[in-house]
Amino acid sequence: MSGFEFIFSLFGLILGLALAEGLGGLSRALKASHRVRIGWPTALLGLFVSCDVVTFWMYGWTLRDLLPLSWPVLFGGFIVTALYFVAASLVFPDDPEAWHDLNAHFDQHRRKVIGGVFLCNVALLATVGWLHGLPAATSIRTVIVAWSFFPVALLAIWTKDRRVACACLIWLIALYPLSAVWH
Repeated sequence: MSGFEFIFSLFGLILGLALAEGLGGLSRALKASHRVRIGWPTALLGLFVSCDVVTFWMYGWTLRDLLPLSWPVLFGGFIVTALYFVAASLVFPDDPEAWHDLNAHFDQHRRKVIGGVFLCNVALLATVGWLHGLPAATSIRTVIVAWSFFPVALLAIWTKDRRVACACLIWLIALYPLSAVWH
């Protein structure tokens, strides 16, 4: 077993649990949808977290030859993947039927969820910078795909207007397929 395989066995397990937690929350909400309005904000938040978890998983694979097997890497990876798990678990309530409208749940937890994902991306950017160097803002693609995430995510965290938060989530979600097709 390589060092990366050892490290990523922990990361992959927790990231898989984060995805399962988000999908389980979605499943519970859909089962209760005859009594509870899910709403676009919650759906966008769940999609955003899921996309970011999958992207983090892909970055882990990309960095596989650069990550040293060390306590700081293992513990730092645990902290980041644990943040993803907590963020995913906060997207949907444990008991959707306790809420008349999940927009209220979104309003109560959105800052924690987006903030957790934001911190994960800061940690990822710091790790990429440490191992490979930061991507320079030398092209419009890099500015939009790599660097626009941070101010837009911060706006989504700090705005009081749900519509602005949803617009930010739409932008953030659009970055994932955009980065896949724009080379």
